Amino acid sequence: MKLKDAVSALGSLAQETRLSTYRLLVEAGPEGMPAGQIAEVLNVAPAALSFHLKELSHARLVSSRPEGRFIYYSADFERMAALMTYMTQNCCRGMPQECLTVMETALSECCSPASKRRPAKRN
Repeated sequence: MKLKDAVSALGSLAQETRLSTYRLLVEAGPEGMPAGQIAEVLNVAPAALSFHLKELSHARLVSSRPEGRFIYYSADFERMAALMTYMTQNCCRGMPQECLTVMETALSECCSPASKRRPAKRN
């Protein structure tokens, strides 16, 4: 990932509705959610949500696909992984094992097996 791409991705997430939308789509998984359901869950007007989804799409953090008369949006997990890699690629002065424990712990809490998952908290 290039600096310009990281700035674009981080900039698109630096807004409350877009960050909430992205987190909801991450929670929904690869299948994603239809735009109407996103608007309903987040209590956002459809026109406003459309603007925010466009911003996330331009940063390539979400993708869309038509399914019948609905448009489903889903998080681009590869793009987020690339962003996380970019942000941590030079961590701990060349001793990534120091950072890996922190990252593995954080990821295990959010991506644990279904039987161990706790309900997601919404802020």
